[in-house]
Amino acid sequence: MLETKKISPVQQAIAANKKKKVSMDTILEKLMPKLFLVCALVAIFTTFGIVFTLLAETVHFFEKVSIVEFLTSKEWHPTLSDPDYGILPLISGTLLTSLIATIVAVPIGLTSAIYLSEYASDKTRRTIKPILEVLAGVPTIVYGFFALTFVTPILKEIIPTLGIYNALSPGLVIGIMIIPMITSLSEDAMSSVPNSLREGAYGLGSTKLEVSLKVVLPAAMSGVIASFVLGISRAIGETMIVSVAGGANPILSFDPTKAVQTMTAFIAQVSQGDVGYGSIGYYSIYAVGTTLFIFTLVMNVIAHFISKRFKEEV
Repeated sequence: MLETKKISPVQQAIAANKKKKVSMDTILEKLMPKLFLVCALVAIFTTFGIVFTLLAETVHFFEKVSIVEFLTSKEWHPTLSDPDYGILPLISGTLLTSLIATIVAVPIGLTSAIYLSEYASDKTRRTIKPILEVLAGVPTIVYGFFALTFVTPILKEIIPTLGIYNALSPGLVIGIMIIPMITSLSEDAMSSVPNSLREGAYGLGSTKLEVSLKVVLPAAMSGVIASFVLGISRAIGETMIVSVAGGANPILSFDPTKAVQTMTAFIAQVSQGDVGYGSIGYYSIYAVGTTLFIFTLVMNVIAHFISKRFKEEV
């Protein structure tokens, strides 16, 4: 007769653990896709909720204010006894500060990214990138007071006609604020370019500068453009810097020495309780917010189109 093979208690414990592990793995395999789906749906429904809230309240605003007046009038005074509802002064203030920030941030951010990706040693890169990340983590209210109490007095020494509140100072500081974002994202895009492209260019006799500007940069153009768009979108949506250092003067002007008011600064000001709930001034917050949302949406659509085109050509 064949003897039954005995299983030791240790072997039984190992078998039980394996069975338990297989059971847990099976449960996780079935559960995790559902959890991922729930997370994705939360993000989608949140976006729809934001859009619905903006549009619903904006409809109440345009029930009382003509959309033609809103888009064409050059005066914006929604809280006065004789109100004006022309969005153009807020748009001009937003575009002015964002343009100044872009002029500052894009060249510095791009050249910094080229240096970190193509010229800097590993030790230098590991030193500079954390510093940039720390700069990106500074609260924007700190940047605002930095613009008001440090940058503006320096600029007044250069431009005597510059007011205490102006568009130039917050525009410059917003540019400094978004440099780390542009630099980091652009450097990541350039670092992902295959080394075979660099080696091929060097083999043809190209210099490091030619490789950087004519090979690596075009190959990473999709990611570089994405970094520009994210930086500019951050500049358009910035609130505290322009609220502290830009003033609250909604005028249709592109003079950087004058005080301005941006769309975000107006929303922050009125949201502090200057107007009553349900009033036309209250609903103007949502009208301005919808305008700001459309601005950023159009920018992202254009950026997606440009990035896709560059990606196809490379």
